[in-house]
Amino acid sequence: RHPLATFFHLFFRVSAIVTYLFCDWFSNSFVACFVTILLLLSFDFWSVKNVTGRLLVGLRWWNQIDEDGKSHWVFEAKRVPTIAASTEAEARIFWLGLIICPVIWTLFLFSTLFSLKLKWL
Repeated sequence: RHPLATFFHLFFRVSAIVTYLFCDWFSNSFVACFVTILLLLSFDFWSVKNVTGRLLVGLRWWNQIDEDGKSHWVFEAKRVPTIAASTEAEARIFWLGLIICPVIWTLFLFSTLFSLKLKWL
């Protein structure tokens, strides 16, 4: 039902990983690589928070200020029985993308530590 949202959910994450892997081939500038990866991950965060989380799995969150002036974060999620069968695949893609990409970044962390390329940490 939301192929464009699913595409961009994976696009920003996979693009950041691919950029991290192959950035040395295209540019000798560490700063350019770092900024590109940071921008891709920022776009990913924004899209998950504002678009794909809501469309694919029904996540919503916002900040609410009560009468005392205290800030409270409110989180909402769709109940599992209300998710249609057609969106189960999209929900699975959403959660797998949310889990697998940090695992890949953790593997990069350890490989960078063991190879002593600390600036890429």
